[in-house]
Order: sequence, then structure tokens, then C-alpha cells
Amino acid sequence: MALLDDVKKYMEIDDTGDVDYDVKTDAQITILIEAAKIYLTNAGAIPDDTNKLYCLAVYILVLHWHDNRGVVVIGTITKELEFSLKSIITQLKYCYDDPVVT
Repeated sequence: MALLDDVKKYMEIDDTGDVDYDVKTDAQITILIEAAKIYLTNAGAIPDDTNKLYCLAVYILVLHWHDNRGVVVIGTITKELEFSLKSIITQLKYCYDDPVVT
């Protein structure tokens, strides 16, 4: 649950007080968190919720996927988000032998 709360803070999403809406929002964000972890694992990163760089990559992916739920145009100029995420994934993939590095 702590990761969900951290991601919501990063996304600047507060609970509304409407329990049904908040539960639905939390469920959607939780799915995005799980998908981001799978994505990073498939990209070669070692899953490690204690690694701040890993968590940042999860935050970036979740925020991006949440805010860009529509169709993505292929063939455009590389965006800053894509570059920073690639850089983080490369570091997570090659810079850590021990998953306890933070």
C-alpha cells in the first residue's frame, strides 16, 4: 500500500472523499503499478521496491500511462520522458548486481 500512496503523491492525486471513486482510482493505479513493474522486469531491471531509481521508473511509467491513455503517435521526435526512462532502465539493468542498492 505504501507504493500506491507514494505513486499517488508523485501523480498529485488526492483522495476525494468519495469512497467508490477513490477505490476505483486506487484499483486503476494499482494495475498500472503492477504493469510498470512487469515492464521494467521485461526490460531487464531487477525488481526492487527499496531502490529509489527503480521506484522513480515505476512512478514515471504509471504517470505517463495514466495521463496518456489514448493512441500514441509513432515516428515523432523523441520526448524527454522517453529518454529519461530509457536512461533509468539502462542503469537498473546494468549497474546493479545486488538488488538491495538504493
